[in-house]
Amino acid sequence: MKNILIVLNVLLLAAVGYLYYHNFSDKKAAASPAKANAAMPVDINGNRPPIAYVELDSLNENITYIKDRRKELEAEQRAIETEQENGYRGLQAQKDNFLKRGASITEAEAQQFQGKLIEQQQKIDDTKQVKSQKLSEKSFAIMDGIQKTLKQFLSDYNKEKKFMYIFTTGTGLDYMVYKDSSLNITHDVIKGMNEKMKGSAKQ
Repeated sequence: MKNILIVLNVLLLAAVGYLYYHNFSDKKAAASPAKANAAMPVDINGNRPPIAYVELDSLNENITYIKDRRKELEAEQRAIETEQENGYRGLQAQKDNFLKRGASITEAEAQQFQGKLIEQQQKIDDTKQVKSQKLSEKSFAIMDGIQKTLKQFLSDYNKEKKFMYIFTTGTGLDYMVYKDSSLNITHDVIKGMNEKMKGSAKQ
């Protein structure tokens, strides 16, 4: 399960951390006061900073679609692990019942039984591997869809905001030694993504 969560976080980081460049020429574009975020600072010419940042932890915890898909993947992973554990318990029960025969067990029977157990264990392990691989593929497909939606949202969002760069910040990923909270657009992204992905069918 840890591997899947790592994949989710890495792919989300790649999606949000993408550097957006839109409609910039040799001339400096000044932001329209009517369109500018009132909370963001401006310089003496009334221009906003060309950068903003998004908090990854907040996206993970507040975008409904991501939370729902994460729970779905975790439930499927637990089901795979439970199936394997039940299979192992079944093998142990077979072994215990066989050993109850004690001294009446012949060497040939013991070897045959051992071979049977090994074959069944291999089948259990192979089943888990196949299902885990399919679950991994499903998680990548889900995150690929989220990544594309997020890129499209930020591209549309930036048509008005006209940021040159959008950075990311989060637990273990914070490389900015100082952040002006007025440059935080996380709330806008969460709200926009929740609206954009509302009603999306489960993958």
